[in-house]
Amino acid sequence: MNILPREEKFFELLNTQTRLINEAANVLLEGVRTGNSQLKLTEPRIQQYEHECDEILHDVFKRLNQTFITPLDPEDIHKLCSHLDDVMDGMEEASHCLTAYNVEPIPQPVIEICKFLVSAVSEMKSAVALIESNRQIVEHCIEINRLEDQVDKIVRQAVVDLYNHEKDPIRVMKLKEIYDILEWTVDSCEDVSDVLQNVVVKNS
Repeated sequence: MNILPREEKFFELLNTQTRLINEAANVLLEGVRTGNSQLKLTEPRIQQYEHECDEILHDVFKRLNQTFITPLDPEDIHKLCSHLDDVMDGMEEASHCLTAYNVEPIPQPVIEICKFLVSAVSEMKSAVALIESNRQIVEHCIEINRLEDQVDKIVRQAVVDLYNHEKDPIRVMKLKEIYDILEWTVDSCEDVSDVLQNVVVKNS
């Protein structure tokens, strides 16, 4: 019997965070598939998801400062929540740039990257849900890494095509920035995966 209390609210907060990120990723994909006019409608929704994730981040950090015994290493909880927040921030920034820069039409590579992002976020959500039981997390992490590698390839080719075929230098700058943001966002999913695998090793 544990004499000191053990705060299990962290699992609930992390699962809520990944649920919001998953919903935001699907909204972003819906927006880029439909076009810039739809993105103007979806951007406020993604901003709201980002705001809710920020509140969770602050709640987690507050609890880490107040809780003596945590279900995982406090440093791992901090890193996990921070990297999850990075994913959300990246999607919000990508949505903002696509709308603010009035990118029309939306290039096919952007749509393809967002499809992979949705898949990576879904795997991330499933992996986080398994932390409490510490089961089958690695399989999801491996898939996240595979998806990240695919996105890297798409971005590299998209940038090559952009420089070789796009004649408008302003559009080149806009799209290069958007590709960089989306690539960083998927990289952040891999950062989450790295923390999760570290958690598995520590708790095996």
